[in-house]
Amino acid sequence: MGQQKVLFEARDLYKSFGITKALKGVRLELRSGEILGLIGENGSGKSTLTSIIAGIQPANSGLMYFEGKAFEAKSSVEANQAGISMILQEKSTFDHLSVANNIFIGIEKRFRHAGILDGRRMRREAKKALGEIGADHISPAGMLGNLSFEDGKLVELARAMAMDPQILIIDETTTALSRSGRDILYSIIERMKKEGKSVIFISHDIDEMMEKCDRLTILRDGNYIDTLKKKDYSPQMIRKLMVGREITDNYYRLDMESCKNPEVVLKARSVSAGHLSDVSFVLHKGEILGFGGLADCGMHDIGRLAFGLIPARSGEILNEAGEKITDPAQAMDRKIGYIAKNRDQEALMVNAPIRDNICIASYKKLAKRGCILPGAENQFVDRWAKELEIKMLSGRQYVMELSGGNKQKVALAKWLGFGADIFILDCPTRGIDIGVKTNIYNLMAKLRNEGKSIILISEELPEIIGMSDRVIILKDGKISGEFRREEQLTETKLIDYMV
Repeated sequence: MGQQKVLFEARDLYKSFGITKALKGVRLELRSGEILGLIGENGSGKSTLTSIIAGIQPANSGLMYFEGKAFEAKSSVEANQAGISMILQEKSTFDHLSVANNIFIGIEKRFRHAGILDGRRMRREAKKALGEIGADHISPAGMLGNLSFEDGKLVELARAMAMDPQILIIDETTTALSRSGRDILYSIIERMKKEGKSVIFISHDIDEMMEKCDRLTILRDGNYIDTLKKKDYSPQMIRKLMVGREITDNYYRLDMESCKNPEVVLKARSVSAGHLSDVSFVLHKGEILGFGGLADCGMHDIGRLAFGLIPARSGEILNEAGEKITDPAQAMDRKIGYIAKNRDQEALMVNAPIRDNICIASYKKLAKRGCILPGAENQFVDRWAKELEIKMLSGRQYVMELSGGNKQKVALAKWLGFGADIFILDCPTRGIDIGVKTNIYNLMAKLRNEGKSIILISEELPEIIGMSDRVIILKDGKISGEFRREEQLTETKLIDYMV
């Protein structure tokens, strides 16, 4: 790769949130026609840095230059107008608005004439924007809230590209996409590169970063560590720079033992719901049962159904006593906890303190004569925050201020404190760095050894193979294959049952 001109530069950026120093003199250089990877553990400063570049929040100090001129966007709209668009890790669309309205939100005035919004022209342009990214299966007239999480991400991508950006920032978006969705994103990245435009790409998938990025900038604890050229890439080197020590690849379970306990704690009997059609399975005590498949195969409906969030059209979900589960209150009475894939919208209250999130499922347990003493609540939060090693200022800190990994720890702390016997974990390591992933896998193994049961739903086949006692593959809403834990179980074998 030849030496291109510098398109964007950040120098000596500092950012603090109270006593937390999120960025400590970070620098970044982005060249024209370059895909620059930005990598680091949760809390390393990646999202803080890119949100400053995208005008979402200001730096405390430091300088930025865009096309050789001093640059500072006071809002995301200002950054968009300057030529910088960003796709956030978590959802940033509005369910109550149409797809077209979401694509052109903030710039609707381009469709106004004499003060009247030309909705037909807006939908026509939205259809064009969706077609240009290869997502023409999405109707511009449909409500955003009716779309899957993945299609919602594609709408965000169409919105970003409709701005015709010089710089596209992608923050952990690939973890929300299926193979086809990722292919759409990769093709856009390559197109921008060919056009001499640039991409800042954030992902925790080291293999993906090594394949797609021309250079890699590594952050650790808010500090700039190094920038690697493609010829210098190696997984071991990248991990070492990320965490400051050697990290091995052995973070899944090492044993090859399947669950031998015959006791059934949860049973699905000929259930049809959501995308699912006539699905039956059992979950044993002390078992990790993995579910995998392609987008819209129905695996995410398994979690919603088992926690009573969606009704069954036919069939039933039963606990070990034969009691039906039809709503979340019943599920919790049966000691079932659920962490949704869409963490910020469904698993957590991000606009509330850590304390409230950890305690919300356990207020009955904490109450004495109908009253909860602050001391008991604080002690409860401190215990589980310490157990999960949550990096926080205090229990009063708002969840929205935490990194993705620490948010997930809060969600886990809620159900551990509650005393769940069955954990439904939907994509539990989505958007999480290697260090926190390892912690979550260790926790899952510990819970299994304690006789707790886990339904693991994942779009990552290595995760399902590496952690599950049994694996169930879904295709078009039906079970297409079931496999026991063994060394011979490979991704290739599972894929044959997915497509």
